[in-house]
Amino acid sequence: MRIRSFLQHDLARLTELTIETFGPFYEDSFRPLVGELVFANQHGAWREDYVEQVAELHDPDQHRYVAVAELDGTIAGYVAWSVEPARKNGSITILAVSAKHRQRGMGAMLCEHAFSTMRGLGAEVVVISTGGDGFHAPARALYETLGCTQLPVAVYYREL
Repeated sequence: MRIRSFLQHDLARLTELTIETFGPFYEDSFRPLVGELVFANQHGAWREDYVEQVAELHDPDQHRYVAVAELDGTIAGYVAWSVEPARKNGSITILAVSAKHRQRGMGAMLCEHAFSTMRGLGAEVVVISTGGDGFHAPARALYETLGCTQLPVAVYYREL
């Protein structure tokens, strides 16, 4: 596996990978949990949202970065992060690994790569957010193995 910096020609594959990775959460977990009205209001355009979001992830002038994991010349995962130099904070924005490459340590290697780069840019603290539902359980387990401390948070939705 090789971890390298984002190149503009990676954009289509990263967008596709993001949609593949998080589609099951939105369609199979979030939608049934909150119902159609809340789903439509909060994340009804999740695919289109990712098309926009992924395109804006890498912008070093704004302290936003993306690293790509390649395996046999194919993109197998990526991590996006940002740094706030004045506050000495970093934040993982997205971590996505293709389904066939999960549970092989790629997510941990991508996070450690991002952490190392953040430290080099002066960050002293990093935040990573994920869901508390079953879909996100592997992410929580990964972050705990990386030494992260979970902050319990509750988010509630209700139709009006």
